[in-house]
Amino acid sequence: MQVAELFVESKHLPLGIDVLQPAFGWSFTDSPVRLQMQTAYQILVFDGEDDRRSEIVWDSGQRFSRKNVHILYEGPPLQSRQRYFWKVQVWDANGLMTESPVSWWEMGLLHAEDWSAAWIARFADEPLEHPALPLMRRDFHVNKPVAQARAYICGLGQFELRLNGEKVSDNVLEPGWTNYDKTCLYCVYDVTEQLHEGGNAIGVMLGNGFFHVTGGRYSKFKHSFGTLRCLVQLEITHTDGTQTRILSDRHWDSAPGPITFSCIYGGEDYDANRLQAGWDLPSFTGNDAWNPAVEVPGPAGKLKSQATSPLKVMETYQPVQITQPLPGVYVADFGKNFSGWMNLRVQGPQGAKMTMSPAELLKDNGTINQKWTGSPTKFTYTLSGDAEGETWSPRFSYTGFRYVQFEGVVPVSANANADVAVCGSDIPVLIQLEGQMIYPDVNVCGNFVSSNKLLNRTHEIINQAIRSNMKSIFTDCPHREKLGWLEQIHLMGPSVAWNYDVEPLFIKTMEDIRDAQLPSGMVPTTAPEYVVFSEQWRCFRDSVSWGATYILTGWNLLQLYGNHRILTEHYEGMKAYIDYLKASSDQLIIDTGLGDWYDVGDNPPGFVQNTPVAHTETAMFYHIVDVFAQIAKFLNRSDDALYYTQLRDDIKSAFDQAFFDDQTQQYATGSQSSHAMPLVLGLAHEPYKETILAKLIDDITIRGYHTTAGDIGHRSVLLALSQNGRSDMIYNMSQRTDHPSYGYQIANGATSLTEAWDGPTVGKSQNHFMLGHLEEWLYSGLAGMQYRYCPEFESYKLTIKPAILDGLNEVSADHRLPSGKLRVAWQRDSDNRKLKVEITIPANCLADVYLPSASMETLLESGIQVKAAAAIQEVMLEDGEDGEDGDAVIRLGSGSYLFECDI
Repeated sequence: MQVAELFVESKHLPLGIDVLQPAFGWSFTDSPVRLQMQTAYQILVFDGEDDRRSEIVWDSGQRFSRKNVHILYEGPPLQSRQRYFWKVQVWDANGLMTESPVSWWEMGLLHAEDWSAAWIARFADEPLEHPALPLMRRDFHVNKPVAQARAYICGLGQFELRLNGEKVSDNVLEPGWTNYDKTCLYCVYDVTEQLHEGGNAIGVMLGNGFFHVTGGRYSKFKHSFGTLRCLVQLEITHTDGTQTRILSDRHWDSAPGPITFSCIYGGEDYDANRLQAGWDLPSFTGNDAWNPAVEVPGPAGKLKSQATSPLKVMETYQPVQITQPLPGVYVADFGKNFSGWMNLRVQGPQGAKMTMSPAELLKDNGTINQKWTGSPTKFTYTLSGDAEGETWSPRFSYTGFRYVQFEGVVPVSANANADVAVCGSDIPVLIQLEGQMIYPDVNVCGNFVSSNKLLNRTHEIINQAIRSNMKSIFTDCPHREKLGWLEQIHLMGPSVAWNYDVEPLFIKTMEDIRDAQLPSGMVPTTAPEYVVFSEQWRCFRDSVSWGATYILTGWNLLQLYGNHRILTEHYEGMKAYIDYLKASSDQLIIDTGLGDWYDVGDNPPGFVQNTPVAHTETAMFYHIVDVFAQIAKFLNRSDDALYYTQLRDDIKSAFDQAFFDDQTQQYATGSQSSHAMPLVLGLAHEPYKETILAKLIDDITIRGYHTTAGDIGHRSVLLALSQNGRSDMIYNMSQRTDHPSYGYQIANGATSLTEAWDGPTVGKSQNHFMLGHLEEWLYSGLAGMQYRYCPEFESYKLTIKPAILDGLNEVSADHRLPSGKLRVAWQRDSDNRKLKVEITIPANCLADVYLPSASMETLLESGIQVKAAAAIQEVMLEDGEDGEDGDAVIRLGSGSYLFECDI
């Protein structure tokens, strides 16, 4: 078996690690050889790239273990700034050892005393007026050849770092958003190639972000953590081993820049005439606007290295149409709803001003409609008059949109029907326009496709909404709120993880929750908690199904990624939240909160209509206590495990007494969520499960295969059906095109998942991912792929049980586990008599595969009867219901397999 990639803190070749005990991991290459299982490993860490000549920093010794994820460093204390090199040796079941190539990681600044720079700002105190956003700069001289250079920077609220006239990276909207009174993230850049001997210049542009929400146009809230400021430490190592440091201090200069307005919600204004050419180049001579920067106190938050994947422009869209609904008003349609900003190239006279207003929807007259996204939101650009044309995109404000309405400019487009002559006009000409979609530069680790076009489109719109709302937090929408509402992270977390490597973002969620948690133990519904709802609206601040994310995301990090350290780090916080819920309950019933938000009823979507709030909140209370008892047991907290197991049982008794009717054998109101949640979370008693499931199925069937569940209950509805062998019900639901359904959204023009089931017609946000739970079923139900990291096994155990459904001929899905590639693809033949199933299992994993089979004689693997096939570890035939034949159960190790069976 061969090692493919090496990871430190789940990243490949990371800079700026500030974890004192980093976690090591490695994946394996795809191999035609089956049953590849690691039996031992040995990690070697060196202080130099040449492992034969360098000193060993840490040798784990040979450890007989299958573990290949989250193995913690146990050597001497690691040093700030130091680059460490490492490799791993692995042994297979035959005792053969293979060795990985050498990799590296680099530490960040681990201690407060590692920072010599001073925080600087343009003003010591917040000015009364909102001035243009500041520029900071410093000239410096490099008198020796440069071997290595690192820039460590925290700019609040956001920053753009420039060296010698160029931006140092293509990252945007840095640093990540936090509660700045608790945590401030710094970024690390390798700037070795951007420095040279002689004169150099460093420049910083500062933006408001969530640090300083000014209002002035649309904003969800107004708040400031203080005046804009930055901390910059440029460390240069020369080829002779000496070092030079360029530090932010009062010797830097500052001036107002070209960005005259910027709000994370309301947009951004840029005046190209205010930009002094060469301000970020050496030997710049500025005008009177430049003054010495002011040294200011640092923010209250502790500095921490940014560990999430950086935000970048990841996709671009060209207008599919430009219309002119009114004289002088043009609307560009990008064909898809996304989050980001527009990038333009324009030519025109100096001082001319163009305005761009984004929106998700249009009014009847063809102009943009900002009713549901926040009005006014706009971006303006004032031209410098460059004869060659000028290019611009915002820097510190983004939004969600499909359409852009622009005024004060004429597009060069055959579809524009411009009613003015372009040549010789005083009106600027829009030469080029594109939409730029922004999300983290994460690894795409999953793919799904089927023979059903509606399923494929549903998969696409869910993922469009996921990507649109992945920033440095998971946002609820990319325009109106941009807040980190927590419920979607534990409910949609598995769906997101099937497609993208989001472990660092899940970890940051845990840290944001820790910063938001109140002294009482309460976990607010949003983290970071920028908006604190009043006591009158306490349900919007204190709701179990939202706060549950603290426990359930920690548990998901263990089960999906093998990350055990997160549970130790946050154990006391998770425990405090559960204790808070117990203390604030009414005899273990939680009767306040939001419940099954946005369910389907006679009223417009919003507050719950079908299921008692206390039912949903108490069911989730039971669930997180159940999970926490397992966490306590996993961490060998035996006393806590016993206590919270008993608390779980007590909650179940209270829940039964409050919501279950023995006579009708019904939970609460009998709504879909009322029945699905007890089935999935373990609250339903065994004698009643079949009856409760039947009631759920009957309700869905009576309603024409439609759900009534909302934000919290919908996932349980799908899981209840899938776990009980009724994926056929889910498939039928997925094919509806009337309200409420995914198909209704698509049929009515949705290009990303909408906030409400009838979003394209009712309004609301057109870019929410909170109801996208079908995505989880596409992988785990249709493709039948399920996996969990098993601490006892020290690796991943898989279950593969595809749902072979009438009307669906082909499904293919793959997912890259931390160990390697998992793939399932099934296909019927043209006569619907035979089924082919291709399966690839990663190295170091075991899988139990369930396939339909009437007998072992008709079940083949690579053309051979399955019992005689190579590397099949175990085969058995399950008894089906009512005396019918059941599934064949086959235990497989790693490798690629091709099964054929009769249908």
